[in-house]
Amino acid sequence: MSENKVIAVAGATGAQGGGAARAILADPDSGFTVRALTRDPASSAAKELAALGAEVVRADFYDEPSVREAFEGAYGAFLVTNFWAHGSAAKEIQEAQTLVRAAKAAGLKHVVWSTLEDTRELLPLDDARMPVLQGKYNVPHFDVKGEANDLFRRAGVPTTFLNTTFFYQGFLTTLAPERAEDGVLTLTLPLEDGKLLSGVDVNDIGRTALALLERPEHFIGETVGLAGDHLTGAQYAQLIGEAIGEPVRFRSVPYDVFRSLGVPAGDEIGNMFQYYGDFDQEFTGARDLAAIRAIHPELKSFATWIAENAAALPAR
Repeated sequence: MSENKVIAVAGATGAQGGGAARAILADPDSGFTVRALTRDPASSAAKELAALGAEVVRADFYDEPSVREAFEGAYGAFLVTNFWAHGSAAKEIQEAQTLVRAAKAAGLKHVVWSTLEDTRELLPLDDARMPVLQGKYNVPHFDVKGEANDLFRRAGVPTTFLNTTFFYQGFLTTLAPERAEDGVLTLTLPLEDGKLLSGVDVNDIGRTALALLERPEHFIGETVGLAGDHLTGAQYAQLIGEAIGEPVRFRSVPYDVFRSLGVPAGDEIGNMFQYYGDFDQEFTGARDLAAIRAIHPELKSFATWIAENAAALPAR
């Protein structure tokens, strides 16, 4: 039987959890093995993880006994919730509460919690610059994770708080450059000219989590800010253009205009980008690129990532 310590990975068939599971499985010297938590162990993604050596178990955030059972005997965990699966702050806080209770009950020795800032610490709800969402949030999928940080602390769960950021992968899907009426490829974002947007390869979240799990004495109780780059919209456009061999123009859309366009979750996304823009120095300042590369030296810059992924950009 393996002597490796078991790391329970929540959402193991999703982007963040899958990246964490694969990072651990790809490093035979880590001293860890993966217990992959998923609602559907029969899914193709779950079977792929099993083929790589993961123990795949069923766990549902709305079935707390299943989560507790999945954590039993594990050393630690990588924990993440997916707001976008339902769009409900109330559901996400319920999921986080389940994870905290289960982690405490199982006596986990080290949890890496994928989280974000509570925007209300810098932007009170009575500030009129953006609409209040779901009754008491500026950016629900940020604010709920920030709220959940205190749940881990109050429960006494040994936790490293990994503050993530915008995923580069967004440029391959909903935020990919599109050809404008004048024929020029255009990257359109609700971000002011000159404002910085922190980004990261979603797979680097898992790689960073592994590095944190390997050094509990340094990181339990700490908050680690993660980003691979801090760039303006124009800089992102330029690097995309260089990677595909065609100029890409940046176009800034005012936040209020974006929120009025009727795009799915437009208020949430508009508020998120406004937070990125209005507090870009605070947000990027909490993500020291040199410090995070000291933890995870192979962290990808956007230039490196887009050069590797340019072929995946949708045809326009």
